[in-house]
Amino acid sequence: MDSKLERKYPNILISGTPGVGKTSFTTLLQSRITDEKNYQMKNINLGNIVTENKLYKEWNDEFNVPVFDDDMICDYLEPIIEEGGCLLDFHSAGFIPEDWIDLIVLLRCNNTELYDRLKARGYNDKKITENIECEIMEVTADDVKENFNSEKIMELKSEVIDDMEKNLDIVMDKINELHFFEN
Repeated sequence: MDSKLERKYPNILISGTPGVGKTSFTTLLQSRITDEKNYQMKNINLGNIVTENKLYKEWNDEFNVPVFDDDMICDYLEPIIEEGGCLLDFHSAGFIPEDWIDLIVLLRCNNTELYDRLKARGYNDKKITENIECEIMEVTADDVKENFNSEKIMELKSEVIDDMEKNLDIVMDKINELHFFEN
């Protein structure tokens, strides 16, 4: 991976099956980068953006979620991504052009912990089963691995609080190794 970016600041994708801790990790990473690099990354939760900006053409009533439109999301994101300095939080990655992303953090979780998290969110049994099966079948992991250079991908376990702290350290080490935020 080329450590020198055309953008001044990197774009980092945080991906994984719903419930693995993407949003929590993204928020903590944003804070850590602000503290250590003196730069406020843009925290972009694509799930929220899809819903708030109606970046979908249909709604899945069975799971009570929008069926997002790849092109609509990319059109929305393009001017933001070009500036750099984005932390993208989303479960799907295959539609995102590889050259938009400088580093991918793929979070993984064991099925028992994932079940407990999804149940605590109030997901119905069908939605829980669908997400557990996605993690078992590595749907999100395969999506990331099929669409991005393996050198950009960091696959990390996200099961307990200690994992979150270790993962922050690992990602910050990678950011330093790749000389992100250096002029």
